Amino acid sequence: MDRRGSIDSEEDYRMVTGKSDRYSDRDRRRKVGKGGNNERERRACYDSEEDDRELAWKSERDRDRDRDASNLGKSGGVYIPSFKLAMMMKEVQDKSSVEYQRLTWDALRKSINGLVNKVNATNIKNVIPELFWENLIRGRRLFCRSCMKSQMASPGFTDVFAALVAVVNAKFPEVGDLLLRRIVLKLKRAYKRNDKPQLLAAVKFIGHLVNQQVAHEIIALELLTVLLEKPSDDSVEVAVGFVRECGSILQDLSPKGLHGIFERFRGILHEGEIDKRVQFLIEGLFAIRKAKFQGYPAVRPELDLVELEDQITHEVSLNEEIDPEISLDIFKPDPNFLENEKRYEELKKSMLGEDSEDEEEGMDAESDDEDEEDVSDEEQMQIKDETETNLVNLRRSIYVTIMSSVDFEEAGHKLLKIKLEPDLNLTEYPMGSSQERTYRRYYALLGQRFCMMNKELSELHEIRLLKERLNNPTMQESFESIFPKDNPKNTRFCINFFTSIGLGCLTENLREYLKNMSSLIMQQQKQVSESESDDESGSSDSSDSGRASSDSDSTSSDENDSERERRQRKRRRK
Repeated sequence: MDRRGSIDSEEDYRMVTGKSDRYSDRDRRRKVGKGGNNERERRACYDSEEDDRELAWKSERDRDRDRDASNLGKSGGVYIPSFKLAMMMKEVQDKSSVEYQRLTWDALRKSINGLVNKVNATNIKNVIPELFWENLIRGRRLFCRSCMKSQMASPGFTDVFAALVAVVNAKFPEVGDLLLRRIVLKLKRAYKRNDKPQLLAAVKFIGHLVNQQVAHEIIALELLTVLLEKPSDDSVEVAVGFVRECGSILQDLSPKGLHGIFERFRGILHEGEIDKRVQFLIEGLFAIRKAKFQGYPAVRPELDLVELEDQITHEVSLNEEIDPEISLDIFKPDPNFLENEKRYEELKKSMLGEDSEDEEEGMDAESDDEDEEDVSDEEQMQIKDETETNLVNLRRSIYVTIMSSVDFEEAGHKLLKIKLEPDLNLTEYPMGSSQERTYRRYYALLGQRFCMMNKELSELHEIRLLKERLNNPTMQESFESIFPKDNPKNTRFCINFFTSIGLGCLTENLREYLKNMSSLIMQQQKQVSESESDDESGSSDSSDSGRASSDSDSTSSDENDSERERRQRKRRRK
């Protein structure tokens, strides 16, 4: 009893001494304020009130933690692996018990932290359904805390976190409102303590929330007004970065307000009381404004995930008192735990459009045979279009692309963006060069660019391995069209082509074949010439024999004529 009483007395003593120290600090600040100007007195009073409010919040949080210390269950606030946590949840029979709620709370915290930590611009569309699968109404504090911690650790992904918050805010506005209030409170504390890293992170987060229209543009103008009211090097630098982040949307939503902010920047620049580096930052900001914030879009296309009619904007002012709802930071048992979980399950099904797993499994088990029959019927009833409409449209689009391009590089980029259907091959592309009357270098350069692409085979394998693969005897039939040997003209073209693209070593066999082909051609020509000479000699011999026979015939005919004349003369003499 005495020991406990001494402890109580020590705690009372600490509370009294703490209050007296706090009051003495407040009196000291007020005395300093009386010796200074009214602004310093107001700032000191404001700081003391913020300190009192922060101490009250901390004391309330400590009391909640002490009150809930007995309800920690088996976990006790200690890290538990996921598989062990799942086993512990299975062991609990009563699903509405405090122990089971504590285990589900730990599982919810780990799941939300993992999803927020792995989100990026590429997989955000896949992470959002997984995030909605968790109970965000119960774990809204966990979601806000994870977003703020991840954004502080990785400021470069602030736009991704803002897009994630915008999607969640469209379904659960209370989550977006809580996150915005906590960020504003964090900003005010960082500004009061001159904590530049915390201030930069909070300002950047608010800027992207304004871009996603989760936060109203009024808070952006209020923040810029506060930062530029009493300009310093740090405050002006923070203001310049903030305008870069959300200046594009402020120019659309509040052009007059943005004009007033830039006039204030102009005045600070003319005063010349800040550092040269900060002056250059302001001049660069004016150049960005002159270019209409090109290069600094409000929202990237891949992060524009919320429709305009679904956006919910929250108005939070820097001058109003903000309740961060610290009670949500501590686990508290829910007397209607099972009912609330069922309600969220129904809400989740309405959002994601998914049925329960049991019903899906039952329907799948019953309809397997029916699906197979339907698929077979559909395959039998498929109608093929033999008019080649897709091919005609593809040729038309390729022709229009080539004719409308300035040079071959632009045509190549546009042709690569054309989506091919599975039944269309590259061999079916119309060759525009074959339709030209004369040779155009345009098509040759375009074909060269296409052939220089997709060198994965030569990069994956070395040139030696690629050469061995191409010289494989079993694969020669497949490469006949690539390395032709039917005509010397085609062979020379192939050698020149592969040499021009840096793969001349692959044509060594073709070079040897071309040399041997020339010698073979010479031999064939010699054989042809010899055969022709033999034919000529044979024809000359036949002509000579013909002449001799004709001469003999003529002599025989002359002899007959002479005999006839002799006989006639003898008859006349008689």
